[in-house]
Amino acid sequence: MFKNIFRVLIFTVLVIALFQCQKGDKVETDRVVLKTSMGKIELKLFPEKAPVSVDNFKSYVREGFYDGLIFHRVIAGFMIQGGGLDKEMNKKETKLSIINEADNGLSNLRGTVAYARTQEINSATSQFFINLVDNKRLDFQDSTKAFGYCVFGEVVDGMDVVDKIGMVQTGIIQNRRDVPLKPVIIKSAKIVME
Repeated sequence: MFKNIFRVLIFTVLVIALFQCQKGDKVETDRVVLKTSMGKIELKLFPEKAPVSVDNFKSYVREGFYDGLIFHRVIAGFMIQGGGLDKEMNKKETKLSIINEADNGLSNLRGTVAYARTQEINSATSQFFINLVDNKRLDFQDSTKAFGYCVFGEVVDGMDVVDKIGMVQTGIIQNRRDVPLKPVIIKSAKIVME
């Protein structure tokens, strides 16, 4: 009888301990918070539509890659771009480029987040932009010259901050156009845990 009571007691303690461990463990969500020098921006990512792009972005976030970088290209009425340069305009070393998932059915609408790239279709690495307006001309149209820019998330909180960044005074710095004259810094980028 005492053996059975002891077994039940041990089992109960183990179950409670297991429950407490699981309760305390947090898991990554598909949300990322960018704390900038102008305020907070929260993004919701779309892993079901752009799995490679979301994995790439989250890997940069996990590594702290974006911390201290700037929004280096701001065009009012178009978009704000960041994720590649520091405030001295030095380009940060990136990983290899990823496949362009612009044919995922998502549109470059106001508040969406997309990867910046060169003329090469599959050249996106770390730089991203947030659309200030609907920019459907950036959407996938065909698999040749109008491949488009991959949308992989959207702003769910802080669009007012995005709009403020979109109105900063810009100029030419180190032969780059549309650079904010006062750096807009990404102080940190963190994945929301639950």
